Amino acid sequence: MLEKIREGSQGVIAKTILVLVILSFAFAGVSSYLGTSTEEPAATVNGQEITQAQLEQAFQSEKSRMEQQLGDMFAALSADDNYMNSLKQSVLDRLIGDVLLNQAADKLGLRVSDEQIKQAIVAETAFQTNGQFDNERYQAILRQLGYQPVQFSDMMRQDMTRNQLVRAVVGSEFVLAGETEQLAKLQGQTRNIRYQIIDATPFIADVTISDEQAKSYYDANQSQFISPELVSLDYVDLDLSDMAQTIPVTDAQAQTYYDEHNNDYQTAEKRLAAHILIDANQDNAEQKANDIYQELVAGADFADFADVAKQASDDQFSAANGGQLDWFEQGVMDPEFDTALFAISDTGGISPVVKSNFGYQIVKLLDIQPGQVEPFDAVKAEIVAKLQQDAATDEFYQLQQKLADVSYEVPDTLTEAASAINGQVQHTALFSRQNPPAGLDAPEVVKAAFSEQVLLSGLNSDVIEIAPNHVIVLRINKHQNAGTTPFSDVKADIIARLQQEQAVEQAKLSAQTLMTNIKNGDSDAELISREQLGRFAQDINPTIVTKAFQMAAPSGAVVVDSVALAQGYAVVVLDGINPATGITEDLLARLSEGLTSALSQSDYIGLVDTLKQGAEITYPVAE
Repeated sequence: MLEKIREGSQGVIAKTILVLVILSFAFAGVSSYLGTSTEEPAATVNGQEITQAQLEQAFQSEKSRMEQQLGDMFAALSADDNYMNSLKQSVLDRLIGDVLLNQAADKLGLRVSDEQIKQAIVAETAFQTNGQFDNERYQAILRQLGYQPVQFSDMMRQDMTRNQLVRAVVGSEFVLAGETEQLAKLQGQTRNIRYQIIDATPFIADVTISDEQAKSYYDANQSQFISPELVSLDYVDLDLSDMAQTIPVTDAQAQTYYDEHNNDYQTAEKRLAAHILIDANQDNAEQKANDIYQELVAGADFADFADVAKQASDDQFSAANGGQLDWFEQGVMDPEFDTALFAISDTGGISPVVKSNFGYQIVKLLDIQPGQVEPFDAVKAEIVAKLQQDAATDEFYQLQQKLADVSYEVPDTLTEAASAINGQVQHTALFSRQNPPAGLDAPEVVKAAFSEQVLLSGLNSDVIEIAPNHVIVLRINKHQNAGTTPFSDVKADIIARLQQEQAVEQAKLSAQTLMTNIKNGDSDAELISREQLGRFAQDINPTIVTKAFQMAAPSGAVVVDSVALAQGYAVVVLDGINPATGITEDLLARLSEGLTSALSQSDYIGLVDTLKQGAEITYPVAE
């Protein structure tokens, strides 16, 4: 057979095919060097492509930024595919805006010189060590970010050129002093009001809703009763902490461990220290410290240490207390200080002059608190828990591997996987992406529950770590597609809703009656009075506050209005308006800065929107 292959490979047809294959690889290689790609772009802006790789890189950067900012909250958000798709779209919109700004800057002939780029790199604090540009740090950061120096310079050139255009638009904004003062007066204004809340709850008892009314509402508002996609799960849980609690540990085992690890239960020796510090920045600091030391050595039992510390130590805080510092364990303080303190053999002794990061120091040992061994009874529970944990750890990892193997080898059931680890298959009720059951609400679990592997293929999931040393494997038990909830399931809620609506309507009528009586002056209602109500008051329903500041100033006639609340209505009477007080220059400066920032942001958004309106932006067509 090999001979026939050799003979066939020498034929004309075979050689022709070989040439075509070589050429196809050659062209593929050339096209890759030329930067061409068959991959569809994420978007095309006036003929310029934003590649999927560019979008993915920007998307990952944004995810990293949000994860750092939001922490565990972002982990929960990232489990929602709709949220992540929305985030990715916002990143793409930002990239489109950048491309449009780049194109506009290029069209205007804006440029950035090589020297400007160099100066910007040198001035960047991220590339500096002790306030000076550090080329090694610069190169290391570029490697970490995956940039070549030329590539990074090109990116900076683009950013700096684009920023010229942005600054030209955004930087032109300013706020007049009169505008700031007017805003300060509006924000600082207070109002005198009276109000009464008419709660709808008492009216509910008098409202009757028939089944026909409820059904009519259901039929007319089908979109309100769409139920989300639901799943229930079977799962096998393996938790080290649960395993550890079942492992028996005898008193003898605990005592043996205590005896063998006696040092672990010994509190460290502590020493009470004092010092005299001479600042190293002053002239002849070392000589001054040595002179003080010789003076102390010549004294009797160093009794005058506290007096010398008060007079000569540059550490003013400890000097006031005769140089006394605090109790220290070995290894806590600066190494030179630490060595000096624990080298003193007797209480009251002093060290020679030592040079540390703080300056030149003379250390005195004031007192010693010997280390002590904690009694067995005090640490017995801790030892038992440790022995249980240690014994369970080895078994946990063996069982985890066994769980992974069996659940993969037998993917259509969890019974055998549970049996392999002496566990049991547990079950959940139906739940949606938004309300997973307690204990299974980790984002990784929710994502796996609605994944293609589990939901569509009906297979066991991979082993999922939901906490350190706590894993599960799950599979689908029931699946309910999103759809309209049956009337019988929502009937009670509809009746309660309609009762509430009619009760609120009754509260509205009562509010209107009260308003009429107040205007006619024949109301005996006891209204709640509030003087000098601020625009940002927190102790009154914010809806009432908003309404009070929407009402026109009183001019003879009673100014009264009503406003809907969550559970009824409120009637508000405006009695007077008080001008703002306490307007300071600092307040005006902060308001001016905020106004300028808001206007600049509005200008930037307007600039990008204007460029988008005149641009040709295309997206790949979904298949």
